[in-house]
Amino acid sequence: MKSQAIILSISIAATLGFGSCDGSATKNNNLPEAAAHEEKLTLTSYNRDVEVYAEVTPLVAGQQSSVVAHFTRLDNFKPLEAETVTVSLTTGGDSIGQTLGEPERPGVYRFTLQPAAVGAGKLAFGITTPSGTSQVAIPDVRVYAGDSEAERAADNEVVPGSSDVVFTKEQSWKVDFATEEATPAPFGEVIKVVAKILPAQGDERVVATQSSGMVVFHNGSMVEGRAVGAGQALFSIESEGLADNSLSVRYAEAESEYNRAKVEYERKKALAQDKIASESELLKAQTELTNAEITYRNLRKNFSAGRQVVSSPTGGFVRQVWVKNGEYVAAGQAVVTVTQNRDLLIRAELQPKYYGVLSAITSANIRVMGSNRTYTLEELDGQVASFGKSTDVSNPLIPVIFQVRNSVGLLSGSFVELYIKTQTSSRAIALPNESIVEEMGSFFAYVQRTPELFEKRPVRKGATDGFRTEVLSGISAGERVVSKGAILVKLAQAAGGVDSESGHSH
Repeated sequence: MKSQAIILSISIAATLGFGSCDGSATKNNNLPEAAAHEEKLTLTSYNRDVEVYAEVTPLVAGQQSSVVAHFTRLDNFKPLEAETVTVSLTTGGDSIGQTLGEPERPGVYRFTLQPAAVGAGKLAFGITTPSGTSQVAIPDVRVYAGDSEAERAADNEVVPGSSDVVFTKEQSWKVDFATEEATPAPFGEVIKVVAKILPAQGDERVVATQSSGMVVFHNGSMVEGRAVGAGQALFSIESEGLADNSLSVRYAEAESEYNRAKVEYERKKALAQDKIASESELLKAQTELTNAEITYRNLRKNFSAGRQVVSSPTGGFVRQVWVKNGEYVAAGQAVVTVTQNRDLLIRAELQPKYYGVLSAITSANIRVMGSNRTYTLEELDGQVASFGKSTDVSNPLIPVIFQVRNSVGLLSGSFVELYIKTQTSSRAIALPNESIVEEMGSFFAYVQRTPELFEKRPVRKGATDGFRTEVLSGISAGERVVSKGAILVKLAQAAGGVDSESGHSH
């Protein structure tokens, strides 16, 4: 939406078919004359913070006119609650105004103006909030000399068509609803592919045995998904009673060797002081003692009550258990894999035809399969890790790998839909996916004529990046489109009009 963008629309409130702000409906030339209601002008304007939609009795010099203004915050499309609003009308150097300290009801302010001068003027609204003041202006508001001139001007305006739908401000304020201005923006080639989530290198550790023996898991079991802390004992290796590679025997041998080497070193040290043993003999004894001490202390650190205790090198979760409780394992064999589940890789495989654009990848959107959750690469603090530079006969596809921070609970090993975005200099109109609704195989968007009147417009879709869809035809730059809640507008249309109780009256 362009800052200070102005949309000025004038329509006629009449009867039947489309509800309006005063309980009447938009004008229908086929209705009997007796069914006609008082004509209104509708004026719409925006600044970067607020939408103003006003229903105005045609302004006639010397006569009082009613101005019923609806104020909507653009950050959430909800009504103003208790702000002070001032309206001013400037015509031919003369200015009149009125200030209201609170709305008639949330979002709706009713003003009364009596212009004095005839001609083109400017209607301006000043909104005062605790955080500051916001101004919204509507230029080229005309004040007429008499009733007949005002009525003729209103009669010349276009009436709603058969494809138009009324969705009142009171209705839109109660639901998740928004509009946005269709603006051309860069929209390059999007490659859609199914990708797999993998643990990142360095984010997981394989815990292996340091000796042969029988695996005994602590607490009797080790299951996938179990949380573990750094340094927490995971399992023990018991070799008591084994004919070969008994850990108890190895520990006893290491202790004996350490004690022997220590005594030998002390003996050689005393002999060296008396010049009986040479320096080389003393150095050799010292080396043997050092090696024996390292082996002995390593076994003593991990050996307790006839078993070797193995702890987790990092905190996280058990991702995979490789052996069963009580199973015999050899030294160096993997027992469990512990992952932090903090960093993940997303691996996609693309056809070779895309190789030329892989260097132009700028971002990607990740949609979790089986849900409506979609994340941008930036939301997950992600980046392009790498892409393949070659293929082979066994796998002719090119791998593309993204690395992301798992801040949203992605599941390692699962699949996601990946929308890979490439850099481009071309511009296109792209609407939020929610803007486009399907009906019997055709696609439509709802274009705003006034903030309460929307035209159902057929559109032709292009590519999508998971969040937005390119519109090849049907929408022009500068038009405002329902960006959130389009399905609710469709339901209002399917209901055959607006229930008189669901609208608003002024």
